[in-house]
Amino acid sequence: MRVWSALAAMAAGKKKNGGETAELTTLWSEGADGAPALREYPRPQLRREEWLCLNGPWRYAFTERGVRPERFDGTIQVPFSPESRRSGVGRRLEPGGYLWYFRALTLCGVPKGRRLLLHFGAVDDRCFVWWNGSLLGSHRNGYLPFSFDVTEHLREGKNTIWVRVQDDSDAGRQCRGKQSLHPKGMFYTAQSGIWQTVWLEWVPENYIERLKITPLFDEGEVRLELVMARPEAAEILIQGRDTSYLHHLGAEAFQLVDKGNGGGVRPGAGGGIRMGAGMAGGGAASAYRAVCTVALPELRPWSPEDPFLYDLEIRAGEDRVRSYFAMRKFSAGTDEKGRPRLMLNNRPYFFNGVLDQGYWPESLYTPPDDRAMIFDIEQMKALGFNLMRKHVKIEPLRWYYHCDRLGMAVWQDMVNGGGRLSMLRLCYLPTLFPSLTARVRDSAYRFFARTDAAARRSWEEDCLAEVEHLYNCPCIGMWVPFNEGWGQFDALRITGAIRRLDGSRPVDHASGWFDQGGGDVKSVHNYFRRLRVQKDRRPFVLSEYGGITWAAEGHTYSSASYGYRTCRSREQFAREFWKLQNRISQLEKQGLSAAVYTQVSDIEEEINGLFTYDRRVCKLKAPE
Repeated sequence: MRVWSALAAMAAGKKKNGGETAELTTLWSEGADGAPALREYPRPQLRREEWLCLNGPWRYAFTERGVRPERFDGTIQVPFSPESRRSGVGRRLEPGGYLWYFRALTLCGVPKGRRLLLHFGAVDDRCFVWWNGSLLGSHRNGYLPFSFDVTEHLREGKNTIWVRVQDDSDAGRQCRGKQSLHPKGMFYTAQSGIWQTVWLEWVPENYIERLKITPLFDEGEVRLELVMARPEAAEILIQGRDTSYLHHLGAEAFQLVDKGNGGGVRPGAGGGIRMGAGMAGGGAASAYRAVCTVALPELRPWSPEDPFLYDLEIRAGEDRVRSYFAMRKFSAGTDEKGRPRLMLNNRPYFFNGVLDQGYWPESLYTPPDDRAMIFDIEQMKALGFNLMRKHVKIEPLRWYYHCDRLGMAVWQDMVNGGGRLSMLRLCYLPTLFPSLTARVRDSAYRFFARTDAAARRSWEEDCLAEVEHLYNCPCIGMWVPFNEGWGQFDALRITGAIRRLDGSRPVDHASGWFDQGGGDVKSVHNYFRRLRVQKDRRPFVLSEYGGITWAAEGHTYSSASYGYRTCRSREQFAREFWKLQNRISQLEKQGLSAAVYTQVSDIEEEINGLFTYDRRVCKLKAPE
């Protein structure tokens, strides 16, 4: 074990005050000058033609009380959080405070027989929404989309939207990821408010509220589930490589279900509809669901090497939606030597991964541009990775779409929450004595800062909603409910709940340590010891390793630095990286199923990225 490296990393992580900071900007923000950003259709797997993007300038105000302000503080660029420079604000929403948004828009007419849905990609953390002065409802959770049907409140001409937001960040117990009001080391600047696209969508009176897609790889079929307010005959068109398939679904196939119990549509607090992948808000308490299975005479498997996507179009009554899916199967099995392995499409497959936390220097959680998301994925593929572990954050749906079409597998972390973390118990001691963590049961709620029963119930609800939200994304090959014990509790029971909701993907029930003996993989984080394979009945994965640091002059955010092994030059960084990759190749032959290198880019004080925080320098390549 590299004791001095471990102790140095712990000391850096315990500093109360970071160093001086510099303003960094990616190339996608150069020349933006307040122009509306992220104008692409935000929901690639349930696309309609009639929609209106509401990203751009809104009015805003901070208040200490929850009373609508009489005047505004200025203009904010949605969907960038007020803490970010791209928002044009640069001010933090404090716990207990309120952030107000206001937007007016003009509707030239209200089409007869159509309904209007107001969608929010994500608002951190909880909010209330008004349309023309009428309260639509509220929503809680800063990472999941939701929507409201505003039809009954419309009027021709001027319409108004008000949004009121609160966010406690790490002073509360809600899902927060790695946001911190006191950022340092491996924890980063807190953000709040609207941070994903806001948009309007016209739909028929009876429309497809949910589309759930399940590839049945072994059977050569795809199962489709539709939810609508009333039964409606539908035509399903699937476009393969050379052949189209047309499937007719009769209205009699629909059966009445309760949206809150088996219909797949989760009502948000106050009447808002929490929107899963392909879900849109409706108002009725019940709906009709139809399930059909379509055989595919020609099967072209999806893989990172051949990311083939089938086009899907569904016409139901007056509604028409476009989508896509892929035929692939993620599972666990054994290789020809009887060793446990992760499988892709029923064959042993080595997942060579990289940790991705999705932070940007000028825009925090929000990608500065659609091309910025594409850049990260393409660059990681160019470096030889076929997997990105999305770390304790949910991205906009377009990020997963780009992974689907470009061929990048994804392990999806759930967003952690709970009380204040004890770094000594949950990070430092496990790093020094990893074998001891297997003896700790995660029913010891106090040990894991999980004594609040209501917060545990809320997190479990959010965890399952995150699985529902991303269910359709072909690229996702693993669910990761807990990371390094952060807010961990009842991991075996939670794993069972995830499997009941989605039995098509493996689960890493406790990434890093505090293994409860369940899940589908033996998952270990190793930054300071010689890398090796541990024997287990489950496939063995190094779910985090690496963390080599090098500070690229002129491209660092802070004079303080955090990482696990310091290099003095680009050349040394590259040598150390490729040395680790050679070791990973050796371990693959010994039974290693997957490895996740830390990480895609530097983030604030943490300078262990393959790219600098501003994405302008790849540390493995000489400057051109």
